[in-house]
Amino acid sequence: MLALTSRCAALLLAALLATTAWAEKKYGPGVSDTEIKIGNTAPYSGPVSAYGTIAKAQAAYFRKINDEGGINGRKINFISLDDAYSPPRTMEQVRRLVEQDGVFALFQNIGTAPNAAIQKYTNAKKVPAIFVAAVSEKLADPQNFPWTMPWNAPATLDGKVFAKWLLKEKPAAKVAVLYQNDDLGKDYLRGFKAGLGDKAASMIVAESSYETSDPTIDSQVIALKSSGADALFAAVTPKFSAQAIRKVYDIGWRPTFMVSYTGSSVETVLKPAGVEKAVGIVTAYYTKGDTATFKDDPAYQDYLSFMKKYYPEGDANDAGNSYGYAAALSFVDLLKACRDDLTRENLMRQATSLQNAVNPMLLPGITLSTSPTDYHPIEQMQMLRFDGTRWVRFGEVIGQ
Repeated sequence: MLALTSRCAALLLAALLATTAWAEKKYGPGVSDTEIKIGNTAPYSGPVSAYGTIAKAQAAYFRKINDEGGINGRKINFISLDDAYSPPRTMEQVRRLVEQDGVFALFQNIGTAPNAAIQKYTNAKKVPAIFVAAVSEKLADPQNFPWTMPWNAPATLDGKVFAKWLLKEKPAAKVAVLYQNDDLGKDYLRGFKAGLGDKAASMIVAESSYETSDPTIDSQVIALKSSGADALFAAVTPKFSAQAIRKVYDIGWRPTFMVSYTGSSVETVLKPAGVEKAVGIVTAYYTKGDTATFKDDPAYQDYLSFMKKYYPEGDANDAGNSYGYAAALSFVDLLKACRDDLTRENLMRQATSLQNAVNPMLLPGITLSTSPTDYHPIEQMQMLRFDGTRWVRFGEVIGQ
């Protein structure tokens, strides 16, 4: 009897120790019982400052989360710094965030070129850069850069989606391509050509690039029109998308016009260009992006309520804000899933184990999935056409 009692006591002690070990809090840099410090860089100034509102919307969402009690009782301290979409400036600001501010992780750093500039540094420091706002394939390389994960559907996928649609709708098209001369534009071009396959050489009759420092792209548009192209694929960011749409219309060119989602916001692109000049333009996207289309959608209604209370100075119709809100929803889900194991390693484990995760701000039929070897959470898109007021979805959801 004594032996049995001793054995029971030993088992009870072991169970207690196991429970204590399981309940033990594990913290990485920037985490405490009361705070989770998150870093970010965004272009609040410079040539793509239209994207700055993305981070402002996310800061507002984190304020909402904090008002509701935070992440398992911990408030998010979101430190967002201006990098003007300048890679050297991004590196400077990220070093400050990591080495001075001591952030736990980076979230949604904006821009393909800025993220490419910091990728080696953040991976050497083993700092998670989660759901970065960039489209380059180089930023989803788990073998070489396991601490960097993008959010956006890759530019190569977007390019392929346009190509598949064009081959079906206008297989004899003569295509001109306008693209930003960096990884963003080059990945779009690469994906578009891959999607056209053997027909790329005969269908693409002209290509022209621009630099983000260029004041205008009028000369590029005029040169592309002179090629005789009857279709135009523009892999662009907001300022240059608006310029392209305006110039194409003003010179009397009426090609089948395809614009990457990076330059498709109604508020920051189409309205400045003139919505009457954008009628019929086609894009592809994955997020619920405008009020005219989703005003009766419950999840979008939640977004509108959030904007009204926490970011009233922002424009709810700006796709940058709904995009930023959507990414923040999934990031908060990751932080909650970490529970009391708020280490950088566990954050990456959660980020790389998404299985058809639902985000209410994604288009119907699109979910998030990742693995330790697949760092693209979004690999589905849907075609949309602008009718003068809103983007209208058509066709099926298209994947890789």
